Amino acid sequence: MTTTSSDTAQSSGSSGRVVLLRHGQTEWAATGRHTGATDVPLTEVGEQQAVSAGELVGELQLRSPLVICSPRTRALRTAALAGLAVDREWDALSEWDYGDYEGLTTPEIRETVAHWTVWTHPCPGGESIDDISTRADLVLSVVLPALADRDVVLVGHGHFSRALLTRWLELPISEGKRFAMSPAAYSVLGFEHSYRQVVVHNIHPSVRTGPEEKAVP
Repeated sequence: MTTTSSDTAQSSGSSGRVVLLRHGQTEWAATGRHTGATDVPLTEVGEQQAVSAGELVGELQLRSPLVICSPRTRALRTAALAGLAVDREWDALSEWDYGDYEGLTTPEIRETVAHWTVWTHPCPGGESIDDISTRADLVLSVVLPALADRDVVLVGHGHFSRALLTRWLELPISEGKRFAMSPAAYSVLGFEHSYRQVVVHNIHPSVRTGPEEKAVP
């Protein structure tokens, strides 16, 4: 996406931050199963992660945060356990629609499509990379005006949070493959001299408490 003069002007007047917060562990996430619309609950570990994530996010000292959350139970529960009051539930923050690959792991998909990843190959019956790019840009277009006087927290999912981060940097969605997003992790997006930047990335409870759980590739 090309930065326009109006976008630059809007950005230069923004002092707020965007915090991307992924939901905590679910059973499907722990086993690498792609979880889009399926409403899988947090595991006990995921609930503990969400509480710890709230403590980490609290250290950011957010300014009058606007909290927007995916409508999936795992995201809403994460927000609640993290101590975040959700202002809006929004379908636009839902996870990637994996279509026919819902519930499958990457190795299972690769049994029929060699070298498959969500960043490089289609999801039959689901969303395309172009679909995700359009949806991420829509979310950011709503977020940007709010940053003039407050921070925004987007509580959602792994792949779509990585898509948001990628589009914030005005990169193609396929570059999302270069960013990790662990369960209950947060990233902070902001500005320096009107340029969009990643302030911190993939801060999560296991950084302090133990080994990192693998993200779905």
